[in-house]
Amino acid sequence: MSLDPVPAAKTSRAGRNLPAAILVGVGLLGVVGASLYWRPEPFVLLVIVLLCAGLWELRQAFARRDLRLPMVPLFVGAAGMIVSAYRGGPEALFVAFVLTVAAAVVWRALDGSGLSAVRDSAAAVFAASYLPFLAGFVVLMLAQPDGEIRVALFILLAVANDTGGYIAGVLLGRHPLAPTVSPKKSWEGLAGSIVLATVVGVLGAVYGLGESPILGVALGVMTAVTATVGDLAESLLKRDLELKDMGSLLPGHGGVLDRLDSLVITAPFVYLVLSVVA
Repeated sequence: MSLDPVPAAKTSRAGRNLPAAILVGVGLLGVVGASLYWRPEPFVLLVIVLLCAGLWELRQAFARRDLRLPMVPLFVGAAGMIVSAYRGGPEALFVAFVLTVAAAVVWRALDGSGLSAVRDSAAAVFAASYLPFLAGFVVLMLAQPDGEIRVALFILLAVANDTGGYIAGVLLGRHPLAPTVSPKKSWEGLAGSIVLATVVGVLGAVYGLGESPILGVALGVMTAVTATVGDLAESLLKRDLELKDMGSLLPGHGGVLDRLDSLVITAPFVYLVLSVVA
């Protein structure tokens, strides 16, 4: 009796398992929307959980280069930065960041000295800066007037950037954007990101915040640029670590870090623009 081979998961031209990516993406949007709808505290908790998952993925990735992240102070510091940002504003976020870095360095120093301790401490500073500190700007948005609308607009801008870039890249992509870093990214994909993010930005600015459509255009273009930089930065990191994805927690997307890379880089810029204009 012969056994038929099990069919491989259907992947798209861009290398994703498209059905799984859609289901997981819709599910994540549903969780985020539900956490924002009732009260802000569930969203704050969700951010902390995602950051801890991202930090764990970063720990696993860095271990490939014999870098050991001090996870206890990073986990505690991540929660402290997010709660401080929500309750105390930018100054509290910065103080919590400094305390997290100090705790991580001391924690690692107590485990031994030498060059390895310096390398691990530098990796810990990077981890604290890259994830919880930058993500704190999302929570700073939440603490502002109409914070739920601002955060929802920020997330929809990121989704529009990813969706527009994916569709345009698959259908029209011919000219690589950064072939040595991310061969699948194209200039056509970037154009698609700008177009769809700008549409979402204009609709959100006018109907969500009651502001000028010019603000929406600025948000859309800025999000496409910063999110692309974030994607390329993580691609460069993965290339150095010889990884395809930073994890496997999100089928069709990779790891949590593969979804957070563009968000954390974009968050400070959206926060600053909305703080000044809206």
